[in-house]
This record gives sequence, structure tokens and C-alpha cells, in this order.
Amino acid sequence: MHYISTRDASLRYTAAEAIVQGLSREGGLFLPERIPQLSMDELRALAGMTYEQRAVRVMKPYLDGFTEEELAGFAARAYAVPGKFDHPGVAPLYEYHKKTHFLELWHGPTCAFKDMALQMLPYLLTASLKKTGEEKTACILVATSGDTGKAALEGFRDVERTKILVFYPNGGVSEIQQLQMVTQAGGNVGVCAVEGNFDDAQTGVKAIFSDEALREELAARGYLLSSANSINWGRVLPQIVYYVSAYVDLVKAGRLQLGDPLNVCVPTGNFGNILAGYYAKRMGVPIDKLICASNANNVLTDFLRTGVYDRNRPFHTTISPSMDILISSNLERLLYLLCGSDREVAGYMESLRETGRYQVPEAMLAAIQETFRCGCCDDGRTMNTIGKFYEAGNYLMDTHTAVAATVLMDYRAASGDDTPAVVVSTASPFKFCSSVLTALGEEEQDAGAAIIGQLARRTAVPAPAPLAGLQGREIRFRDVCRKEAMSARVKELLP
Repeated sequence: MHYISTRDASLRYTAAEAIVQGLSREGGLFLPERIPQLSMDELRALAGMTYEQRAVRVMKPYLDGFTEEELAGFAARAYAVPGKFDHPGVAPLYEYHKKTHFLELWHGPTCAFKDMALQMLPYLLTASLKKTGEEKTACILVATSGDTGKAALEGFRDVERTKILVFYPNGGVSEIQQLQMVTQAGGNVGVCAVEGNFDDAQTGVKAIFSDEALREELAARGYLLSSANSINWGRVLPQIVYYVSAYVDLVKAGRLQLGDPLNVCVPTGNFGNILAGYYAKRMGVPIDKLICASNANNVLTDFLRTGVYDRNRPFHTTISPSMDILISSNLERLLYLLCGSDREVAGYMESLRETGRYQVPEAMLAAIQETFRCGCCDDGRTMNTIGKFYEAGNYLMDTHTAVAATVLMDYRAASGDDTPAVVVSTASPFKFCSSVLTALGEEEQDAGAAIIGQLARRTAVPAPAPLAGLQGREIRFRDVCRKEAMSARVKELLP
């Protein structure tokens, strides 16, 4: 199977080439030229497998040039090393009641769903470098709205032939998220805050990838640029696995009969997480509706309702900062999947760049709305949901998960659709201690990492070990730069 660009389908790459390159040279995103299928018999067989075995089965058809033995080794190191994930199921389901489950994707080393992909990506990337005969060192550039940064830093820490530089919006992540990044260990890592918001950081990274002169300069120094953001297909692919896994786990538990429909509600800003769910659906998993949950930055909600994508709106800093995004990069892949035209997609992206908006035709909007539902909520309702679920069911959730839980309740009330549903839980509540404590009525809060212990005492829920160990760690990175200076910062990292 080859990979093509959303903006130039004449370009064809192997899986290894697409993973190494990350972003197509003209700015497009890579995607597979076809979508492999899973039969009902194959889904039944997956129910009896471990998570790492499921990962191999789901990913292998997308990865020509990788052997099953290779992938089994990668999956074992990513998901089955004792202590790496604090739950034996890796991505377990929590049953709130028989028709509402939470897919907990935060049991990994950085306590966020990004671990599910970023524990796998370093193995895919280093193997891809060898398969393509690439001798340069890969410089991984990451723009993060909070969780990707730490997960990428941890995944690539001291990985041979890689360096990683993470940019995050200054003041735009939670205190715990920032502590995780600026205290990161490793000899090949760098972290820098960017003045502005996540979109500024993401735009800066994309500009670096599109800078031919800079790429040539770095190549002369022995480096090539790659990405650990979800613009890299090697990030999206491992995320498909947990949607497949969740469905077969529900079948295994007797909550679904094989073939029964399932709705999935996903908190998302960059559209990568919910896009992975769409790929699972297209592969044959009986997902009915994919419900896109947004916070006050509701650009995706408006698009899914109207077909107009318009980033010309106020940017809101919210208590769910990983979703504080107005330019949803992975939506581009969905557009291509539905229209099949690189020229059409390139036109939308050019319009977005020049005017900040684009509009899809009614036929495409109708196709989108066959699968996607949407909703949004503000910080007040997010807080209310955290408190309500804890008081009613003793279930503690973070702010992003609470956005999704709220939107799911809204959707059910408005539509009457009581199809069993999974809420994708994307982060540990201990990554957002201040907001969660406030939602539980605790206004007086401890400073710094001490707040983690305060939340644990208040709820009698043990803090995850990776977060509990933050207190007292040395801050290594204090740099702040403007968006325009990001390329200079990259040069400094790569002597």
C-alpha cells in the first residue's frame, strides 16, 4: 500500500517514507490510498487478543514493508513492558452504566491519550529510517496544546538518531502539563514556550516544514525534519487501534452483540483523535455516530453543522486547554476521504490560509453529517459535569473528558438516541488538578505540584505515579520565543 498527499495525489510514498517525512513538501497530509477491512470474524478473533496483539493486527495492513514479527516487537515494547501502563488492559473501559462507558486512554507514562500513539511512533520512525536508507538524524518538531508535547518527549527520550524539540503556547497549558515538559529528562530533548496560542505554535512548525532553504541547511548538517504531531500518519495509525479494541472489549463483556451499533463521543480540537475513530468505522467496526465534542473554541461544531469552517473568531483560553485550537489540521484528511480530489482540498486549504475560512458543498456536508454529530460547552458546564459525575457515581474525570460527557448528554437529550456509547477519556484528572478541585468545591488550593496530593486526599483516588513524582523535580527549560523565531530555535538545537 502506498501513501498519497491530500494536496497532490500524484505523489506516492511507501509507509516508511511517509512516516519519516511526516508532512508532504507542499503542505499536504499523507493518507493511505485505500482503507483495509476487518470482517466480523476478524473482530470476533480480536476479542480474544491482548491489546498489543490487536495493535499488530490492525496496523499491519497499513504498513507494507514491515513484518508482523517487527510490529509484534514494537507493540510489546510500546504496550506490554511491566509498569509502563498502570492497567493490564492498556486502554480499559470503565462502565458508568450499561449504556455509557469511558474509554480510559490515560494509563500510560504521561497520563494522557497521546501515549497510545507516542509509545509506538519512535519504533515506527527509527525502523522507517533504516528501511528508507536514511542516514541523517531525525529532528522531531512538535507543536503541543498540552499533552502531545510530554508524550512525544517521553517517547523519543534518548532514542538513537533522533532529537526532539517541543513548542507550547506560553500560558496556554495547565501548570501540571507545563511541569511535565520543562522538567523532561533526556539528552536529545528541547522545550520552548511560544508567545501566542497553540495555532501560532502549530503554524510556526508547519512553516518550518515548508521552508526549503532551512531544510537544505539542516540536511547539510546531517538532519532531516519529521513530526510527532498528528499531521504524521504514524501518529494517527496507532490511535485507530483503541477504537477497534473498545468495540471488541464491549462484545467480550457481553455489552454488545457482534454487529450491534456503538456511538463514540470524542473531545477533540485538532480532529486527529476523532479521525482515527472514523478510520475504524471505515474499516468495518460497527460505529454508528461519531460525536465531536468542543469547548468554547467551537469552530468544529459550527463546521459540522453548517459546512463553513471559519477560524475568524475570538480565541478562548479554557480549562480544557488541549482543545483550545482554531485550526484543526486533521480535518483535511476527512475532506480528502469524502471528495477524493487533491485539487479541491488544496483549494480549501488555500482559502483557509488567505481568508481564514472555506465552505464545502452541500453534498459533502450531507456525507459528513451521515456519521458526525457535534456539540460544545463552556467552562461552567464542564465544571458542573465533573462535580455531577463524581457526586453521583464517584467517577473522577478531567476537564476534556467532561466536555465530551456533557456533549453526549446533550446529544442524547436532543435526539432520543440511546445507542450504547463510549466517551473517550483523554487525560488523567490529575493533569488538571486546579480545575477539578474547583469543580469539587475546593477553592483553597496548594501551589505547584503539591496540588496533586491535595486532589488525591480530597477524592481518595491515588495519583498516577508519573505525576506524583513531579514535585521537587529540576526545571530544565525556561526559553520563550516569538512565532517568527521558532526556526532560529531549531537551528540552535541542531549545531
